[in-house]
Amino acid sequence: MSDTAVLMRLEPVREALAELRQLDAVGRLHHRDPALWSTSPGVQQGIIERLGWLDVVGGHDEWREALPVFVEQARADRLHHVLLVGMGGSSLAPELFARTFAGRAAGAQMAILDSTHPAAVSAALDDPDLSTTLVIVSSKSGATEETRALAAQAAGLVPGPHHLVAVTDAGSELDDRASDQGWRAVWRNRSDIGGRYSALSLFGMLPAALVGVDIDAVWASGAAMAARCGPQGAVDDNPAAQLAAFMAGLAASGLGGPGRNKLTLLLPEPLASLGDWIEQLVAESTGKNGVGVVPVVGEPLGPPEVYGEDRAFVAYRLGGKGPDTTALTAAGHPVLTLDLDDPLEVGGAFVLWEIATALAGALLGVNPFDEPNVAESKDNTRAVLAEFAADELPEPEQGDVAALLGTLEAGDYFSLQAYLPPSAEYGAPLARVREIVRDRCRVATTAGWGPRFLHSTGQLHKGGPNTVVALQIVDVPRDGPDIPERDYDFANLVRAQALGDLRSLRDHGRRVTQYAVTGPEDLARLADEIEAALD
Repeated sequence: MSDTAVLMRLEPVREALAELRQLDAVGRLHHRDPALWSTSPGVQQGIIERLGWLDVVGGHDEWREALPVFVEQARADRLHHVLLVGMGGSSLAPELFARTFAGRAAGAQMAILDSTHPAAVSAALDDPDLSTTLVIVSSKSGATEETRALAAQAAGLVPGPHHLVAVTDAGSELDDRASDQGWRAVWRNRSDIGGRYSALSLFGMLPAALVGVDIDAVWASGAAMAARCGPQGAVDDNPAAQLAAFMAGLAASGLGGPGRNKLTLLLPEPLASLGDWIEQLVAESTGKNGVGVVPVVGEPLGPPEVYGEDRAFVAYRLGGKGPDTTALTAAGHPVLTLDLDDPLEVGGAFVLWEIATALAGALLGVNPFDEPNVAESKDNTRAVLAEFAADELPEPEQGDVAALLGTLEAGDYFSLQAYLPPSAEYGAPLARVREIVRDRCRVATTAGWGPRFLHSTGQLHKGGPNTVVALQIVDVPRDGPDIPERDYDFANLVRAQALGDLRSLRDHGRRVTQYAVTGPEDLARLADEIEAALD
């Protein structure tokens, strides 16, 4: 009997599969029945307006013809570098393509700018010669403050509007601005596709084409998986239904507690960026109404004894090679293994997780297509900027980290929220803190760069179960660069975003502490102090 068949016989998973059969969930999803998730007419209309991703899993004839032409024109104009400016669903699939397929002979080099920290902005744009750079500004609404600020900065530095491309919804603010200013191209996506379900639409596939990815092969993989996950077969044999039942069934199985809702992803290095994309999809889709699956990405694989009974694992193998999960399985931890033969099969992985997450929403009783708490931190950021003059933002708190760690209990997860330059110098001590806390406290750990994670796991932190224990780590950048058409610079913006999110977490009664560092050395010392406190 296969490992998957064994897992499907676990009582919570078996019951979840039975519920999917009883609901006719797979058929209703493919027939666009919004009542699968809500009985409210207003909510149902919003769901209908977010199901267009089901129509583009195998591509679109117009895109298939137009994208190669655009790529060849860019190459002819010697635009060998691409900088994608976007947040959340607009940047995570492009980042996956850029990292997983880097070095393709015919492809452009691509970098992602999804941080407002001045060091990140300067690193991406402080180039005296941007003559070979194409900037893609990617935003469904066109109104995301981070994207607007970064796009305005980039537009003032590139040689001209022919170096700028927009990917957005028709009629958005970005559409209007790009059209009025004569940008090189405006790619208008279907408006009925939400950001985190947009990987196989223009938001993901235009950057993929520029990187040199065989987009036809990616779409073919998506179409093949969609056929396997369709309503024509038995639910028990449907890969997406199996994954949904594994996720949601185990998450809901803890009578009075969270169950095994810490979905821990184990991926080989070539697929590492797939974890970040899955993290946003699962966290933002399921983390609301006090419930949710907590995706755990980027933890190194440890011995079975460092994991609590709130864990479920999904392990990927690429070409038959992946993490060794033998010890986990022997210790009784549920481990679902997924295989890709080739990175181009990522299209199928997108479809698998999109359908599974939509079905998991039905099992958990949540609408997987909204994000009711995401706007809170944005509103709080605006309030902070209105409350304080640009040079009068309060100094960060220097909270008691040991006291925060003392609140950790079984079933909690420790969330590192770093409003710092996203660099290896900071990343190494952050990873060390995660491993120390996991090993000493036997709790799941997550980490995110601010403000990027606000568009990924931020919804889960506020709307999901109150099991998050958050350490917000900030520095205090003092200088710009200035933001065009704003009376504050990027230093003040990122500081206001951190304070706004801190207020939002506290408004929800979350356990959170802010801690300031002046550099990577301070963060390394904090790791030492945490290790000493927990020994």
